[in-house]
Amino acid sequence: MENFLLDNGLPALFLLSLLAATLLPLGSEWLLVALILQGLPLTQVIAVATFGNVLGAFITYGIGLWGSELFMRKLLRVDKKQTARAMELYQRYGAISLLFAWLPIIGDPLCLAAGILRLQPLLFLFLVFLGKLSRYILIAMVADMHI
Repeated sequence: MENFLLDNGLPALFLLSLLAATLLPLGSEWLLVALILQGLPLTQVIAVATFGNVLGAFITYGIGLWGSELFMRKLLRVDKKQTARAMELYQRYGAISLLFAWLPIIGDPLCLAAGILRLQPLLFLFLVFLGKLSRYILIAMVADMHI
């Protein structure tokens, strides 16, 4: 599987980044670093990973907005405890908490909570984009320093 992803470069990174923000407990960072180490341009790798991850987060937001409880639990595997924690963080810190939608365990539930609470889609996209872009820039810069 690793070879398939590496051989397919940017399209594989987009798909992995999207899935990592939605359905599957995956990470896209390793592929981002591997592609940088292969010599792909930083800006392209960062852009593809960011847009894939933001689209995945927006899908999760949409599930919160329009999805059923069963869909959230079975498909996203977000349990009631995770959702309650995300709602608590969201209510405590507001929409700004979405800057941390990239975090493992809590990120997907934050996106789901934003949908459930009917946050304006453009505000959601802006905050999630900013957080995820910042993370990928940081990872890419660290990887690039080690070339």
